[in-house]
Amino acid sequence: MPHIDEDIHLEAKELWRPSSPEKTQIYDFMTKVSTKHGISMYDYNALWQWSISEPAKFWEEIWHYTGIKAHEPYQQVLESDQVLFPRPAFFEGSTLNFAENLLYPASLPDENSIAVIGATEADREFISWKELRERVRKCANALKEAGLQTGDRVAGFVGNHANTVVAMLAAASIGAFWTGVSPDTGVHAVLERLKQVEPKVLFADNSSLYNGKVHGSHAKVREIVSELPGLEVLVVFEIAKSLEFSLDQLRPENGKVVTYNDFEAAVLDQSAPLEFASLRPDHPVYILYSSGTTGAPKPIVHGSLGTLLQHKKEHLLHCDIRPSDRLFYFTTTTWMMWHWLVSGLASGATIVLYDGSPFRPFDVEGGNGEMAMPRLIDELQITHFGTSAKYLSMLEQAALNPSKHAHRPVSLSTLRAIFSTGSPLAPSTFEYIYSSIHSDVMLGSITGGTDIISLFCSGCPILPVYKGEIQCRSLGMAISVFDYAGNDISASGEPGDLVCTVPFPAQPVMFWPPGPKGQEKYRKSYFDVFGPSIWHHGDFVRVNPQTGGVVMLGRSDGVLKPSGVRFGSAEIYNVLLKHFADEIEDSLCVGRRREGIDTDETVVLFMKLAPGCPSTVPELAARIQAIIRKELSPRHVPGIIDACPEIPVTSNGKKVENAVKQILCGLNIKIGASVANATCLDWYRDWSSANS
Repeated sequence: MPHIDEDIHLEAKELWRPSSPEKTQIYDFMTKVSTKHGISMYDYNALWQWSISEPAKFWEEIWHYTGIKAHEPYQQVLESDQVLFPRPAFFEGSTLNFAENLLYPASLPDENSIAVIGATEADREFISWKELRERVRKCANALKEAGLQTGDRVAGFVGNHANTVVAMLAAASIGAFWTGVSPDTGVHAVLERLKQVEPKVLFADNSSLYNGKVHGSHAKVREIVSELPGLEVLVVFEIAKSLEFSLDQLRPENGKVVTYNDFEAAVLDQSAPLEFASLRPDHPVYILYSSGTTGAPKPIVHGSLGTLLQHKKEHLLHCDIRPSDRLFYFTTTTWMMWHWLVSGLASGATIVLYDGSPFRPFDVEGGNGEMAMPRLIDELQITHFGTSAKYLSMLEQAALNPSKHAHRPVSLSTLRAIFSTGSPLAPSTFEYIYSSIHSDVMLGSITGGTDIISLFCSGCPILPVYKGEIQCRSLGMAISVFDYAGNDISASGEPGDLVCTVPFPAQPVMFWPPGPKGQEKYRKSYFDVFGPSIWHHGDFVRVNPQTGGVVMLGRSDGVLKPSGVRFGSAEIYNVLLKHFADEIEDSLCVGRRREGIDTDETVVLFMKLAPGCPSTVPELAARIQAIIRKELSPRHVPGIIDACPEIPVTSNGKKVENAVKQILCGLNIKIGASVANATCLDWYRDWSSANS
């Protein structure tokens, strides 16, 4: 019988320790695996080591423990001695349907219990399992009536609301591929994506509500439709029913346009049942896209079983999500975290969708914008709350303490876990969460990517939380740290590139388009650096050999190398957030080395000053350099520090370091439309010219 290892190294600062680890699902899984296979596993590290040394046995146990619903049984889990590229096959011989596993989870929730809560700035919608299944049935039959077939693409220019989940599940039930783009995305960025995958059906919102204002989408949708010649059906969700929205002007060149209500009503047999196509495990379910910050985004295609297995493993074991829980993630439909959130249905949990500003309270009168999400947690009894590191750092800068808020304190009594991703979570923000938000929650600073639609490193309910560290490398994910020469330096604690050395089912099934061209894009994206046996992810990290925790240091292509010393930009950002939060609103740190000009790399730090900052740039720069020298090292001190008007970010709020780095290095690059505020890059071009 396994027990929890109490011999924990405490050199890193421990902020939280689980009080009843033996009551978690991961402990139960570890116990059952130990008994079945006759092995002794006494802690998480032993379970992780077994999961990566015996991948076929591990994933087979995940299949059974999480209750995958299949039409045909698998013949083989995984061939032995497989490399990661070309992608190996998992669970060959089986057939299943992704949508069926989400709509009819193994936990068999009561059909009248709540499956989905849809929340906006203005209202709430509660949808039972029975109602959700009925809505998917109607939508799926309408899609079939419109001629949709297995393998067709269905796109959504839609917000994070219940209709989006219904449309996705309906498409997946047939075997079509779903691809979603948030309505706040610019037309050029939308078309960069959708023109590549040629959707047959497009769902679009007629408007969105954000920060108390209704934003019509007629002009955007009209332009998008006009550039998609293969589009056969445009289906419009009437988010704002009073909004004037001329359907005739939106008609696809070779198709039709219809409101969602009329789309459903057009089905000839209104009593037709919901049917689930029986599909191979690697049959695609989602198409996501690379960031596209320095060129056209690459369409990444994810398979049904790999996505399902990985998400169920993460939800049940790493997050300890149960059927009675309520899972929330503040996300757009473009971000991979939307897909991760929706998969919560497969564990029988209630998913909470929110479409709107995170600073817009439902009850505006006497409210406080910073309290909007804490109040939502209390109101909807959310147990697992996910957001971006940027949002949490903004709360930290505002010194918000929900339990002591003067106007209306909140208890957050239902909250058991907080998840953060999108960028590294600063050590100071770890302490802020435990001192000001909640003292007894699992803080899961997690990391993965669109590339794997899941996590490489995650939270763990049987491990402590240490300041500044992700708790663990995920089960089944053979994560190591390599130096530039391909040596494994994980045990040294030194920083290097995050790699994965054992196949896992959530690898993309392909890059679009199918065939040699897409396959070559796939290979170059992850296997150009260390070869077909090593997935090179592009993150710069280190593993703490004492705790097993992982520290994110930024992206590999943004690694700073002055005088040959390698470090990540996150180290600089953490210092600024800790010491200069009142003076600096945001920052960007990159290296500049111009060919034929510079013999070494210069670290350049740009600061977006906070409103009303009293300091001059030279005075502030001198203090920053002194603090960095003291807290990090002389090698970390930026050679140039200057103020800037804006920090370029993607639509998900990630800093666009690489584009600025290439501008400063004098490279002529094409900036992709995924830079949400791309016009600000002109300032960096001017700065580079003026400081040459």
